[in-house]
Amino acid sequence: MDRLNLNGEWMMKRSTDSRFMNAVVPGSVTLDYLRAGLIDDPFYRDNELVARALSEHDYEYVRKFFVDESWLSKDRVYLVCEGLDTLASVEVNGSLVARTDNMHRTYRLDVSTQIVSGENEIRIVFSSPMRYIEEKQAEYPLWGPDASLPGFPHLRKAHYMFGWDWGPIIPDMGIWRDIYLEARDGARLSDVYVTQRHGANAVISSAASPGPVDLAIRIRTEKYSDEPLAAKVVVTSPDGSVVTEAMVDLTGLNEATALLRVENPKLWWPNGIGDQPLYEVTVVLQSLGRIYDQETKRIGLRTLTVRRDDDQWGQSFEFVVNGVSIFARGANYIPEDNLIGRTSREKTQRLIADTAMANHNCIRVWGGGYYPNDYFYDLCDEYGLIVWQDFMFACGVYHLTEEFAQTIRQEAIDNVRRLRHHACIGIWCGNNEMEQGWVDWNFPKPANLRTDYLRMFEILLPDVMKEEDPETFYWPASPSSGGGFVNPNDENSGDVHYWQVWHGQKPFTEYRKHYFRFCSEFGFQSFPEWKTVKSFTAEDDRNPFSRIMEWHQRSGNGNGTMLLHLSQNFRLPKDMPSLLYASQVLQAESIQYGVEHWRRNLGRCMGSIYWQLNDCWPVASWSSIDSLGRWKALHYFSKRFYNPVLISALDEGEDVSLHVTNERLERFVGQVQWALREADSTVVKEGHQSVEVEPMSSISAVHLLFHDELKDDSHRRSRYLEFSLYHDGELEGVGCVLFVKPKHFEYRDPKLRASVLDNGGQFVVTVESQAFANYVALELKNADALFSDNYFHLSAGSPRTIYVDKARVQPSLSLREFANSLEVMSLYEMSEHHSM
Repeated sequence: MDRLNLNGEWMMKRSTDSRFMNAVVPGSVTLDYLRAGLIDDPFYRDNELVARALSEHDYEYVRKFFVDESWLSKDRVYLVCEGLDTLASVEVNGSLVARTDNMHRTYRLDVSTQIVSGENEIRIVFSSPMRYIEEKQAEYPLWGPDASLPGFPHLRKAHYMFGWDWGPIIPDMGIWRDIYLEARDGARLSDVYVTQRHGANAVISSAASPGPVDLAIRIRTEKYSDEPLAAKVVVTSPDGSVVTEAMVDLTGLNEATALLRVENPKLWWPNGIGDQPLYEVTVVLQSLGRIYDQETKRIGLRTLTVRRDDDQWGQSFEFVVNGVSIFARGANYIPEDNLIGRTSREKTQRLIADTAMANHNCIRVWGGGYYPNDYFYDLCDEYGLIVWQDFMFACGVYHLTEEFAQTIRQEAIDNVRRLRHHACIGIWCGNNEMEQGWVDWNFPKPANLRTDYLRMFEILLPDVMKEEDPETFYWPASPSSGGGFVNPNDENSGDVHYWQVWHGQKPFTEYRKHYFRFCSEFGFQSFPEWKTVKSFTAEDDRNPFSRIMEWHQRSGNGNGTMLLHLSQNFRLPKDMPSLLYASQVLQAESIQYGVEHWRRNLGRCMGSIYWQLNDCWPVASWSSIDSLGRWKALHYFSKRFYNPVLISALDEGEDVSLHVTNERLERFVGQVQWALREADSTVVKEGHQSVEVEPMSSISAVHLLFHDELKDDSHRRSRYLEFSLYHDGELEGVGCVLFVKPKHFEYRDPKLRASVLDNGGQFVVTVESQAFANYVALELKNADALFSDNYFHLSAGSPRTIYVDKARVQPSLSLREFANSLEVMSLYEMSEHHSM
């Protein structure tokens, strides 16, 4: 096979213009205008409006390419378009070869008769998506959420581009993925499907020696001649050595299966449970010594499914990996940028690495974006993140015409075939929130569209899954109890989206009333940090109720909801940076309440996927990492509350139970230490307790009664409980409990002090206090850094040592510059009103 890459320099213009401008592919119209200096940063202030207006027009992309004369004698020449966004007419040398209407599909176009020897021209015209959905909506109205442009369900384009309650309205267009020509002789590999069968001993533990794994590699071909044909299949181990290989005769056949055995396999496990060894399966299609095609799939040897068994609480819903039921610790992933061309493997790797660093083992790809690039799944394989993969349908009503059914079927086939071999793929889910919408939401519900829903998500997509990936669990919607519009947000069956704390403005303690089998969405907003806010605002904008701050808040009265909860928990922040800090602490505390409660009830509750991991622009949102990659307090909290071994407190008045949750495959043996302290950190009462916790279980380790010590209101306002968990002398986890709301606690001035040392590749920060300090936050004024811990509590006499890898300090700083830029604050410094 010969390939001609068509990425790189193109020319582009608005269809009504006469002059072309430079363009880059993959990319988009908005990004090309931005590079050319024709528009300003669309994320600054309200520049979104200018970028949005670009999508009201049509655009042409053009480039020349040269073809060698030898290509004219090839059996086939294909133009492969891996991503056209979205309404495109594709011409080669003036001949129309395709009209496309689905950005999620790969288009393989036979251009054998269109190309010529020498210079050729490709021209792609993109039509306005805004005009299209407006016209379609006028013909046949379809419901969608208020934050989005009406009519978006008519078009197979990433829905978030039309606006969401955390994102701007920028319905961009262009050639957004690779585009290239292929010249082929003889035959090509049209489909390679790898399945696994594991021996009986493969489920013992990550440290055990599992039985052999049998691989079945189904090979399908597209032939252009009757020549003898064979496929060589080679399996390579994680260390690069050949494990096994086989030859498969395909002469006279379009399909055959190779069977190979891997002895002494190394199993793939999710993050925090075991390692992630990856094997390679390479298929070489050949005839008489000539190679026609070659494809390599990187796989992890594992079993992975979702278990749903009836039990005393209802019906379980849990991931089972290599025979072990695990608690899913994760967050919801949305597209990383509204200008997709600015995303990169490097940016995504940092996000995925930061997710794994915070002890996540699962990530949900939400259905209102697009199917991520291959490298996203490669990274999830490498870092051990189970992927909950939505199909790209969300919060909209769809009309299933014959043409729509055809394109979404092919969309599903394209993406399932592309992704199913990945070790990380744990579940395919039909849509986001539409079953629940049909049952619980208020919108027009004609019977034919209700039937269309069932045909799409309970017939069409399951049929595709049975054919293309029967080994992976399919789930009709999120949330769902199994489909058919039967109580889709059932607490005792399936998965749940729980939004009563945010949208219902209920207190954080409300989480403790619910024992969801699997909570796949719940969230609480915060503002991004001060440096991020300054990146999209002018100085006069920096007030939570300014027009621009509200422009970068898409959840209705979101800023007001944050301030309502703030007034219920904290004192009034003294300035804007303090308000941002307080909002992040509130967010982190809210999510921690839910996660720790569900992990204490491990076995009944088996999943926590908070909303949301990341942002696509600078905004007040539910994310734990903002659009510039900065960790919010929530992400630091998640590193602690998602630790595989967790110590947490269930406090009920003056009674406190300390629980230890062990989600490792080995028994945990350690010690719980606790101390009831005064605000100046003087010990009132203390103790310790040895604990043993079986694998994948949770226990109440220590029960504390402080009726005498907290009988006076003054004591409840001035005493706190500090607790920690140790294993072999190493700190495993830590926490604290207040017996009043933080705004009523009588904090003393902690007189925080930080010192910094240079340890070669790291800065070492030691933080000390002279009294109890809560939510101690470290930040650099003039740079970004990733701290090994942050937003923690301190007691007097117990300094905390924090490590900062210099590679994560941007821009790089000297020791003196780092120390001068370092700022330390706690809840005490947040407010002007200081207690004694």
